[in-house]
Amino acid sequence: MSNTYKIDRNRIHLGDSVQVLSGMPDASVDLVFADPPYNLQLSGELRRPNNSKVEGVDDDWDRFDDFASYDEFTTAWLTQVRRVLKPRGGLWVIGSYHNIFRVGAILQDLGFWILNDVVWRKTNPMPNFRGKRFTNAHETLIWCTPSPNGKGYTFNYEAMKALNEDLQMRSDWLLPICTGGERLKQDGQKAHPTQKPEALLHRVLLASSNPGDLVLDPFFGTGTTGAVAKLLGRDFIGIDANPGYIDLARARIDAVTPLRDEDIDVTPSKRALPRIPFGWLVERGMLNPGALLYDARRRYAAQIRADGSVVADRSRGSIHQVGAAVQGAPACNGWTFWCFEDRGQLIPIDLLRQKLRAELN
Repeated sequence: MSNTYKIDRNRIHLGDSVQVLSGMPDASVDLVFADPPYNLQLSGELRRPNNSKVEGVDDDWDRFDDFASYDEFTTAWLTQVRRVLKPRGGLWVIGSYHNIFRVGAILQDLGFWILNDVVWRKTNPMPNFRGKRFTNAHETLIWCTPSPNGKGYTFNYEAMKALNEDLQMRSDWLLPICTGGERLKQDGQKAHPTQKPEALLHRVLLASSNPGDLVLDPFFGTGTTGAVAKLLGRDFIGIDANPGYIDLARARIDAVTPLRDEDIDVTPSKRALPRIPFGWLVERGMLNPGALLYDARRRYAAQIRADGSVVADRSRGSIHQVGAAVQGAPACNGWTFWCFEDRGQLIPIDLLRQKLRAELN
């Protein structure tokens, strides 16, 4: 491939990740989710106490001669990922203690700006059968951006807050591993040893991409990234060197029915919403000059002026300035502090702002 390669969205490429990536144009991808080989360094079989074999990762694609060869491989694919990512794009890499620290160091060496390390706490991890170490109950995701100082990337903060019952989403995520009907199988065995749960990708894509964005997965496996991307109205590009995995991924993605546009519309960031000055409510007649505003406990009152300022005691200014002054506080969000009275009930003025925003939109 050459750098004139045209982006063909919603396609899975069979081949080596670095080679396929090298043929993609610069700054063409909005988001990358990468689940690279973990370099588990397994030697011999792992068995349960009843002597049954544990289905671990013993495939050739997870074998490297030494740490140096793994670092060389990691540097090669991350270099290409940084090139194809848009300056405001994002990259998520998932790994275990076997590889994630080496990946993190290389990310920083290549100029990525790390935004978060997220701990995926597994609700149902595989037990430690030998009883010689703690149970490995988590994996780590590194979220970063190619831009210096991490500016302009997509983060749907309000959507993550809504997903978490109106609480800030933390960097430790409690999610089950891939089991049940979601786990793809062939001849009664796991089709892929490290298939990730769709819930994990749902959160990643919802947090850091928008409908219509192009999501790249350079280690596509059985297509979890593509399936979730299609469901959420994102486009994808997948790369994998195993034709059997690709066949499974295609069938899986073909069976996905995308959500309707209105169903994937997420809670917008407050910063992205149009600014509504308090005075607009006055000039629109939603609040009248001379009317009083109260705090929720009726401790303070402020009178509205025709120019959108308010007066309380000896203080005059914006709803924010006067709200801070009456409390003796350094700052105040007047939209959530002040209420207006309607038939004996106090109603936050922010509800009027939301109504006006809806009209403007």
